[in-house]
Amino acid sequence: MEYRELSIPGAWEITPRLLGDDRGMFLETFKDAPFAAATGHDFGLKQANCSVSAAGVVRGIHFADVPPSQAKYVMCVYGAVLDVVVDIRVGSPTFGQWDSVLLDDTDRRAIYLSEGLGHAFMSLQDGSTVMY
Repeated sequence: MEYRELSIPGAWEITPRLLGDDRGMFLETFKDAPFAAATGHDFGLKQANCSVSAAGVVRGIHFADVPPSQAKYVMCVYGAVLDVVVDIRVGSPTFGQWDSVLLDDTDRRAIYLSEGLGHAFMSLQDGSTVMY
């Protein structure tokens, strides 16, 4: 996997290695030790969600505003969405700034959002399915 920190500290784009053959495709979506080594964060799963949206639907800005806040690992398993990360941490040097990543079922990228960050996404096609 490749890890790229976005312009908002604590937000990372994760690009998996896709292994395909005539039977289909396999990818590793998350692995704890390499993730922690690349990002400096431990990711303890607290909740898992699935959202299916029609084209043009905007969802968010999603965030947890009460301690303990929740980190999120967001991946589009079907279709395509534009995911927007927003720094809503009051006092942060990047407060109010945002960055975006195209998540789709072709490249299979994911986004990790550390605690305190918000995110929203817009579905780019009918049936876009996001796991987070």
